[in-house]
Amino acid sequence: MADIQRLLEIMAQLRNPQGGCPWDLDQDFESISPYTIEEAYEVDEAIASGDREALRDELGDLLFQVVFQARIAEELGHFDFGGVVDAISSKLVRRHPHVFADAETPGSVEGHLASWEDIKAAEREAAGREKDRAVDPFEGIPRHLPALARSLKITRRAERLASERDSQAGSDAPPAALERVLEEAKQVLATERPKDAEALGGRNAERFVAAGLASWVAVARSLGVDPEQALRQADDARMDAVRARAGAASRG
Repeated sequence: MADIQRLLEIMAQLRNPQGGCPWDLDQDFESISPYTIEEAYEVDEAIASGDREALRDELGDLLFQVVFQARIAEELGHFDFGGVVDAISSKLVRRHPHVFADAETPGSVEGHLASWEDIKAAEREAAGREKDRAVDPFEGIPRHLPALARSLKITRRAERLASERDSQAGSDAPPAALERVLEEAKQVLATERPKDAEALGGRNAERFVAAGLASWVAVARSLGVDPEQALRQADDARMDAVRARAGAASRG
């Protein structure tokens, strides 16, 4: 296995004011962040394509982003790549007590996920106490995640909070919520027959769409389906069908 040290040395030279790369030297956390996000999506694309050589290359690109961010942090005196490795190693050991300690092994994948969430919740509470502040139950869910992925994470957290309070008061089951939203939308569309979203009252149209999407995310959650991946796969199939029709038409 290639030594990570070589990559760290390459990164250090790229950021060296004496003979380094001007572009690399000009970057900071904020400017490099979009590239990190882009590389993560390219890893996902390589997985979807089934091209394992491309996956190897894209994972390397993503690793370089981690090394890049760690190098910037080291230069600012915050932490270095070793600190990143130590942090994730400690986290993995802490969150797998059934592997690295004497905790009982979960009997299912669902049991493991529940244990994982319990440990994460305890970590958030401990962090809140250390900073002497109330714990935000949705802490750690980035606002700039893709909307469906973010909504799924919010739904999981909300379900957890509801189960902790042992009450589902005020919330519909996912199918019932979806049915209610769709029926309301049909009534509005049938009476107003808008030609565009503005005819629904501007923000009112957004409310209908948002409620419907949130309900579909809840349905996906109850069925164990990732809505982000489901929509992506459906769109892939739709594009393939359009390509096939376009190809047939051009040959005809």
